Amino acid sequence: MTTAKFKTIPGERMETREPQKESSWRDQTITAAELQNKDFPPIMYVVPGLLPEGLSIVAGRPKIGKSWLALDICLGVSDGRICLGSRNPTPGDVLYVALEDNPRRLQRRIDRLLSPFADKWPSRLTLATRWRRLDEGGVEDIRGWIKSTPNARLIVLDTLAGVRPIKTNQGYTEDYESLAALHRLANETGVAIVVLHHTRKLEADDPVDTISGTLGLAGCADTALVIQRTSKGTTLYSRGRDVEESEYALLFDRVTCRWSIMGEAAEVQRSDTRRQILLALEMASEPMRPAEIAAATGIDRNTVDQRLHGMVADGEVIKLRRGQYAHPAKAMAGEGP
Repeated sequence: MTTAKFKTIPGERMETREPQKESSWRDQTITAAELQNKDFPPIMYVVPGLLPEGLSIVAGRPKIGKSWLALDICLGVSDGRICLGSRNPTPGDVLYVALEDNPRRLQRRIDRLLSPFADKWPSRLTLATRWRRLDEGGVEDIRGWIKSTPNARLIVLDTLAGVRPIKTNQGYTEDYESLAALHRLANETGVAIVVLHHTRKLEADDPVDTISGTLGLAGCADTALVIQRTSKGTTLYSRGRDVEESEYALLFDRVTCRWSIMGEAAEVQRSDTRRQILLALEMASEPMRPAEIAAATGIDRNTVDQRLHGMVADGEVIKLRRGQYAHPAKAMAGEGP
């Protein structure tokens, strides 16, 4: 048996390498007692109560306004200003990868969002319209940006289709693995990474089930946010490992192109329904029955019955004989039987 010999050049120091320690399952475990006494930093929220650190998916139908919402958050974080109506984000450096835009369109959009509020655009917002796919160096490029940025806070990839690995026969495992490296990076660094994605055409009882693809995408993400148009109007549904399940009413201002969270969707809808019922009773020349209110407002009859019950209890509506209802001002004025 021949033993290989390595020639040493005079004056050159031989490099000695210590043998690498083999990893063991013990390196990956911790006892409950050890975990009990371990201190962890608090979870950092980029947008309080809505967008935590880690990997998030924001999904919605094409052209519903996902990019406007994402860009407004990016500007809020990088410029230290309020976004989504009244949310005060945690400031920091931001990377926005707009794969469906070009520099001209980005300039126009930022000008639309910022002009009324700032003369100088934020230097802490880095923009890109091209990026390598996640399995072709894209994750390492993101890691490089994080390392080179003193206070990396938020990364937005708009959209997932532009960076996800190109594979056929995408199943649960393939969808999960397509985001796994991104998920690990987000949790290792404590940076919030947001991926914009589409919802499918078919409706579902669970908003998360409408995210295009298999449940592998939502299963890998820490947080899922779904923008949808429902009977409650346009809503933002959120669910995640570090956020409570919520559904907010959203309003889009077509002049400023900014989204605002108006409150819990159920409360906003209830308030809007009550407003419509009061307006119908105020405009009526005589007391109205529930069926007439439903016809005048276009509100479902069962919803009208439910709202009227609460409005009578709250003194917002006066119930007359024979199941007729009147606006308090008209009832006090003696109008109607």
